[in-house]
Amino acid sequence: MFEIIRKNQRIMQLVLLVLILPSFVLIGVSGYSNYVSGDSDIVKVGDGAITAQEFDRARRMQLDEMQRSNPAGFDLAQADSPASRRQLLESMIDQRVQIDEATRARFSVSDAALRDAIATMPQFQENGVFSPSLYNQVLSSAGISVRDFEQSQRGQLALDRVLGPVGATAAMLPSVMNRLEIALTEERGVRTRTFLARSFEDQVQVTEADLQAWYDKNKAALELPEQVSAEYLLLDEQAASADVAKPTDEQLKQYYEQNKARYVQPGRVNLSHILVSLPAGASEAQREAAQAKARELAEKAQADKNAFADLARSSSEDGGSARDGGELGWITKGSWPAVLENAVFSLNKGDVSGVIEGPSGFHIFKINDVQAEQGESFEQARSKVESEVRKQLAAERFADMATKLTNLVYDNEENLQAAASALGLTLKNVDGITRQGLVPAGHIDSDKAAAASADAAVLDDSRVRQALFNPTAMSSRKNAGVVEISPDTLIAVRVTDVKPAHVPALDKVRNQARESLVRERSQELAVQAGEQQLEQLKGGAAAEGFSKQFAVSRAAFPEMDEALLNKVLAAPVDKLPAYVGAAQPQGYTVVEIVSHEPGKAGNPGLGLLTAQLNQALARSETEAVLQAMREDLKVQVLPEAEKELTASGDAE
Repeated sequence: MFEIIRKNQRIMQLVLLVLILPSFVLIGVSGYSNYVSGDSDIVKVGDGAITAQEFDRARRMQLDEMQRSNPAGFDLAQADSPASRRQLLESMIDQRVQIDEATRARFSVSDAALRDAIATMPQFQENGVFSPSLYNQVLSSAGISVRDFEQSQRGQLALDRVLGPVGATAAMLPSVMNRLEIALTEERGVRTRTFLARSFEDQVQVTEADLQAWYDKNKAALELPEQVSAEYLLLDEQAASADVAKPTDEQLKQYYEQNKARYVQPGRVNLSHILVSLPAGASEAQREAAQAKARELAEKAQADKNAFADLARSSSEDGGSARDGGELGWITKGSWPAVLENAVFSLNKGDVSGVIEGPSGFHIFKINDVQAEQGESFEQARSKVESEVRKQLAAERFADMATKLTNLVYDNEENLQAAASALGLTLKNVDGITRQGLVPAGHIDSDKAAAASADAAVLDDSRVRQALFNPTAMSSRKNAGVVEISPDTLIAVRVTDVKPAHVPALDKVRNQARESLVRERSQELAVQAGEQQLEQLKGGAAAEGFSKQFAVSRAAFPEMDEALLNKVLAAPVDKLPAYVGAAQPQGYTVVEIVSHEPGKAGNPGLGLLTAQLNQALARSETEAVLQAMREDLKVQVLPEAEKELTASGDAE
């Protein structure tokens, strides 16, 4: 049973979700809501309510699922933010509204419809066909009865009837699609000239007063979030290798011999043979006759070595090789029975052996080619061997140190010094770690910025930040634990100081302020120059410095952003050339419109557009119906809901 679950984890998750969610919302919600106190209601939905306890349970289940889906770690602060909680609550309201509507309308699902729906589920199919045995096996392995599963499916299908028909019937009118296609394919030939902001940077002057004014204006944006200082121990391959003893010559030679195939290619021979087979249980007379025949063939082969292949084809009793002239290909030393190997590896290229008895009969061999042992001797491979032995010793030491590190960190929870001393690791200190990442080195009053550390990538790992910003770790200043970054990298961390959110001093952001002012003012100069050029062109000035002509439409607009494209396509084309312009991220662009081509309907390149717009319309109409259902049920989000959305605390 557990083997099925292990091999089909995704299927099991889907089955459990399909079973638990509908059955809970259709059966358990009402009873639970009636049981708990009305004081814990946070949303009124018709005659029922969503309670604080119910919301908290759903939130914890969501975070647990995110934890399972992201074994490498995720940002808890972001995953459990007020915005994420609000999104969860909205989804719970939508679901409760649909349940209420399905109940009031007495939606039901026939047995035939239920059977058809289950039969289409891929987790219950073999070779694309529903399998009753697999169906029973999967449900049994998950501990779910057929009755309970089918009841949950019946409830889910009933819910699908609430909004399903709305989306299924949404479709764009052909007349609307024709007009859209015409608008999308309308094409205009244009030339452009861009006044780049960077070209005006040398004209910008920034005073101290300008910097101060910019700083005062942007203090809110400059505020650094709450941050911690931390001490940590990093255990990785390099740390584990630091004190590994130099391997002895004996250890190196032993490793070389045990792994010789990695450094040396054994000798090998390319050979052919003639076989006179000897059946199992052969009598002495049969054996003598076979041996005599083999001797006769050996004499012929030795007398005319060049005719060996012809002799093998006509006389060898090894049907597999006889048709190829007895060729066996390359044989590596150490791969054959000793009685045969000793004989063939004693011959030289071109030699033909005498009669050699083997497990299957009597052989005559011819050596077609010989390759001597190739590769590195021990002395030649010594540096490689030593490196590999050191890695092996380091891996063993890492495993031992990892166990000791974990024990020491938890046994000496007040600091990491005991673990550092016992394991010979360097205790390091850094500043500037926030919930969201590392503070840029230039923005903190410290020469120990985490962002400038050689271990910055490890310190910025979301799992490390999550451990440091655990409320207990922040308040107690005790060891926050050991975090496994990868199989060969562990980090133990402890919060040493907490710095509240603050705005850095002007000196810390002076360069940022200067760069921002130069960027803003050079952009203003570029816009002024572009607008001046535009007015001159509209007044009849010659168009100089423009690009080559290219075409733009609403379906294809290279080198042009949406705002400028809209201006180009909205401009009158009764008199050409026409000119428009707009500020761009890099400056200001003036566009000369030189030609116009009306759009056409029925463009095959827009075939996917209808499906995409139908999907968008279906979503829009579904949301509108859902909103109307909310209003009909007088959904009311109570003041108590805000407490649940903004409450602090983890979900562990």
